[in-house]
Amino acid sequence: MEANDDEDRTAYAQDEADAGGFGLEDDSGAVIAAVGRQIRLWREAAGMRPGELGVAIGYSENLVYKVESGTRIPKPEFLDRADEVLGAGGKISAMQKDVAEARYPKKVRDLARLEADAVEIGSYTQQTLHALLQTPEYARALFGTRRPLYSEDVIERAVAARLSRQEIMQKGRTTPIFSFIQDEVSLHRPLGGREVHRRQLEHLLEVGKLRNVELQVLPTALEDHAGLMGGFRVFKLSNGDSVGYTEVQHLRQVVSDAKEVQVLEMIYGSLRAQALAPPESLATIEKVLGET
Repeated sequence: MEANDDEDRTAYAQDEADAGGFGLEDDSGAVIAAVGRQIRLWREAAGMRPGELGVAIGYSENLVYKVESGTRIPKPEFLDRADEVLGAGGKISAMQKDVAEARYPKKVRDLARLEADAVEIGSYTQQTLHALLQTPEYARALFGTRRPLYSEDVIERAVAARLSRQEIMQKGRTTPIFSFIQDEVSLHRPLGGREVHRRQLEHLLEVGKLRNVELQVLPTALEDHAGLMGGFRVFKLSNGDSVGYTEVQHLRQVVSDAKEVQVLEMIYGSLRAQALAPPESLATIEKVLGET
């Protein structure tokens, strides 16, 4: 395989996100820098120059420099080829897990860890659909509305991060138990256009039939609405603790104070009582789909 700058740029496009909230941040940068440093030490121990390593593994000298300096996130294939060529005995390849975790911003990784550790998740969402319910096309359209504007590369990385969180929604899993409450208005917002909107509604109907998912719609016509202060989530963790999570615009906060979490749980209980039952909610979604 020949080293090719164009191929490098294509393969690494999603890692070019150095702005808009999806660049390397917090401990992510330190992890990638440490990985690059280890690759450089193995290369030097093998008596190879960056260009020689690039030719041997099929990447450009420029890309090797960037990976070693911690400014570019290496792909699994890069790590595997470098491990083989440098005779690292699996030590470089073993860093793939750390690199994968560092690929997404800390705020995304922290939320994913909460979701992974939860036995039950309750979520109330207002203007848009919950991230775990979104199709790739819907998520892409949603990120495209952000201000200040995201670049295309940043949008693709954001979508990838969102989809990675949806692995816990795989069919056949029994935990965690999900409870989603969606404001009815979110069903009518045609993000991405008619076809994207229709596919998103179809996806909601599919997810709503999973055994561990309870999907409820909160009617717009309600006079008494317990959730007007904004959307939030409540996580019941495997150790018995409960934590909340709030998000307003770009500001996110994990709520761990027991009294504050209790307030969120009380509000969520009221919202579940005010929302349509799951069968009625699915019927509402089917009605909106039929009108779309």
